[in-house]
Amino acid sequence: MGISKTLGPRAALLLALAVAGAGPAGATGADDAKGLWLSADKDAVIEFKACPERAGALCGRIVWDKDAGTPNDTCGVQIAQLNRYENDAWRDGWVYDPRDKKNYKGVIRVKGGVLNIRAFIGVEILGETEQMTRTDALPGTPVCKK
Repeated sequence: MGISKTLGPRAALLLALAVAGAGPAGATGADDAKGLWLSADKDAVIEFKACPERAGALCGRIVWDKDAGTPNDTCGVQIAQLNRYENDAWRDGWVYDPRDKKNYKGVIRVKGGVLNIRAFIGVEILGETEQMTRTDALPGTPVCKK
């Protein structure tokens, strides 16, 4: 009896994906998430770095917003706090979505130079992921003053 007959096709696929991503190839470290990341919609830059008030945790804060200086300004808003790094991901914390003004459980992974920030309620598999790209500099004006 094969794995797909024992677990069912969907469970077998999920297991195969989990095993494929579990190896050391392409493994990342805790510091790979640190730095400046441009949001998927290119409307904001988030800086991820060690949390000043929580040792060993990673925090993300908006440092550039295309809407800086307008009523939609999100400059300075903290959008993430992940408390531990384990199994190639920052976990055990929260992410904040300024679009809907809600906190979610969160996980951050860096793979292939892309930061994947996953927000979810309940279990991670049911969440949504936003992919961010690393940037070396802020895009320019408008500049956050907060």
